[in-house]
Amino acid sequence: GTSRQIPQTIIIGVRKGGTRALLEMLDIHPNIVVAATEVHFFDWDENYVKGMDWYRNLMPFSYGNQITIEKTPGYFTSPQAPERIHDMNSSIKLLLILRDPTERVISDYTQVYYNRVESHKPVQLFEDIVIKNGVLNTKYKAIQRSLYDVHMEKWLKHFSLDQIHIVDGNTLIKDPLPELQKVERFLNLPSRIMSSNFYFNQTKGFYCIRSDGRERCLHESKGRPHPLVNSTVLEQLYSYFREHNAKFYRMVNHSFDWH
Repeated sequence: GTSRQIPQTIIIGVRKGGTRALLEMLDIHPNIVVAATEVHFFDWDENYVKGMDWYRNLMPFSYGNQITIEKTPGYFTSPQAPERIHDMNSSIKLLLILRDPTERVISDYTQVYYNRVESHKPVQLFEDIVIKNGVLNTKYKAIQRSLYDVHMEKWLKHFSLDQIHIVDGNTLIKDPLPELQKVERFLNLPSRIMSSNFYFNQTKGFYCIRSDGRERCLHESKGRPHPLVNSTVLEQLYSYFREHNAKFYRMVNHSFDWH
């Protein structure tokens, strides 16, 4: 009685915002099934041309009462993804998880840094990438990805605000349950995720998941220590994002506790 369904909900981003944590925590819910990998269907042309059947075949089997969810953080910043997703299903529900833009930039750098170290490639200090000739390097991709207002504008051309639920990534890490209960309500699902599904792991410094008699923490690549960043550089980043954040708050009728 199961079949593969095109997702009724997509986690569209943002990269290093907590998309993996959100997906794995939602996977606790009996009415949710999740795609195992990031599909990159709507943001990579070479995948999009393979068509909807190819996309559907990457989804898990589900029952009629279950919602299929996939997450690809690259969708949020992709110029093509909003229109392509709208073409597939104009009434789809979207989940967007965001965190403080400066923290997100540092986390983005940290991931690339560790990947380069593991591949024995040369690495640069954070400050040497972010500052060029004494000024902020706003062309740095990690900074561009944190301009939430710029990207949100593209999504709001195709979807109404009530189709996009914003999850606070900073809160999800500190206190997951309230954020997940908001998602349950947004997806019109019965309340099934409980505080007993989480326990705080002192070693990792964040919550792990307990469900179906099993305990699991996020991959070891999550929660890596960030570099200590020069306070002057931090202030330049805060200052740069301030106006973009204010614009984003107005767009979504909601404020966040960001610098």
